[in-house]
Amino acid sequence: MGRFYITTPIYYVNDAPHVGHAYCTVNADALARWHRLIGDETKFLTGTDEHGQKVADAAEQHGLSAQDWTNQTSARFREAWDALDISYDDFIRTTEPRHYESVQKFLTAIYDNGYIYKDVYKGLYCVSCEDYFTLESSDEGRCPIHGRALTEMEEENWFFRLSAFQDRLLEYYERHPEFVTPETKRNEALSFIKGGLHDISITRTSISWGVPVPWDDRHVFYVWYDALINYLTAIGYGRDDDEVDTWWPSSHHLIGKEIIRFHCVWWPAMCMAAGLEPPSHVQVHGWLLVGGQKLSKTMAAEGGVRLSDIAPVQLTNEFGIDPIRYYLLRETILGNDGDFSHEGITLRYNSDLANNLGNLVARVTTVVGSKCGGRGPAPQMQSPLRTEAEMAISETKAAWGRFAPQGALEATWRLIGATNAYLEEHAPWKMEPGPELDAVMGDALEAIRLVAILCSPAMPGVAVEIWRRIGLSGSPTDRVVDESAQWGQYSAGAPVEKGEPLFPRMKSDE
Repeated sequence: MGRFYITTPIYYVNDAPHVGHAYCTVNADALARWHRLIGDETKFLTGTDEHGQKVADAAEQHGLSAQDWTNQTSARFREAWDALDISYDDFIRTTEPRHYESVQKFLTAIYDNGYIYKDVYKGLYCVSCEDYFTLESSDEGRCPIHGRALTEMEEENWFFRLSAFQDRLLEYYERHPEFVTPETKRNEALSFIKGGLHDISITRTSISWGVPVPWDDRHVFYVWYDALINYLTAIGYGRDDDEVDTWWPSSHHLIGKEIIRFHCVWWPAMCMAAGLEPPSHVQVHGWLLVGGQKLSKTMAAEGGVRLSDIAPVQLTNEFGIDPIRYYLLRETILGNDGDFSHEGITLRYNSDLANNLGNLVARVTTVVGSKCGGRGPAPQMQSPLRTEAEMAISETKAAWGRFAPQGALEATWRLIGATNAYLEEHAPWKMEPGPELDAVMGDALEAIRLVAILCSPAMPGVAVEIWRRIGLSGSPTDRVVDESAQWGQYSAGAPVEKGEPLFPRMKSDE
């Protein structure tokens, strides 16, 4: 048992949450649930990023003050995460007083250490990214992510001496080869560092919607520097040093690949400048693509992907909470880009959930109800399924441990497949009541019990319902997995209930 501090990026409140946000948040939630299941003291942080030019612009466009707009839109993220059964421990908003305090103390430490100075910034800027670009790093004067023309800016700013940390960052990467995963993203960050680091602007005078700079009241901190510090705000930076010492060495940031530079270069350098160790690990995920395009509010505004059609709440209303969670976790290897489609969800739903898991539970509970008096028999300790189960348990544990939810679910579903094959081989629906039938059904019930435990981080609601249907008290997460995921623990004589189909088959649009 140890500690596990998992964070998502905090999401901009210039518009509503969409399934791209859900993808990251569901993955973080499943990882947090797994670490709770293995007994780790776990803290899961998400929240909203509420400062910056594009938030101020969005508020103005809607005829609201910036604070009223952020209050309204931040609440929509909470609603989306409630709809997806997200089990965050803290939801941070960057307009909270605790965050202002942490930001000002953190950046003052960097200032006092001599790594912040005043100069004039002149160059290209993307409002959508809230990021600066050189002509070389742009796409011929356009944002390489959003495709929009960049704006020329010139203003007095305070700068962070990022250039002073090039060698220290390279040394840190050398000493911590697992700092950024997967390796392709680590190499991308390293390439950026080796290409030469330039000092970067960290304040603005052209807007007032931001955290004030304590040593210069004409400036506010540039939104990215404010936002990154949220990970420390939530563990008491500047207020409770013991809490920082407790959680920071076990910190894991889950981020999209478009913000590698901020989290894997700027952020560790900022931590070093403030006298703090960098976070322990950054796991980078790819983009969800619809028709080959990244899910993007900008594209939606320009007539591309319509995010309003794939909002998290709409998806859960159509497919159910756990089927959407399962699809987001199972369809794509964490780190790769993945396709998102209603057809893909329907296919996964009907094949993996209805045909495999749902059918397994229905078969077993039906036979137990009709031939075993509705009471579950005990499993065989030397069952042919035991080897399959123990292999699935081992592989599932290993996959969750390496931030591979997709691999964990594949391993769990191999046990489902093996159990269905076991039933096909013995055809208990054709057997007469007696010891042989009881042995087969006990084995199948034990396999289902283990599946409920192993799939609970991905599908918590379904796991609890399966647990109830096979007659077990409590829930599959009441004990740590090393105690509960051992063959032979199914309670003989438990009352088994068939119930309605767990996953009624859905019609395809094709």
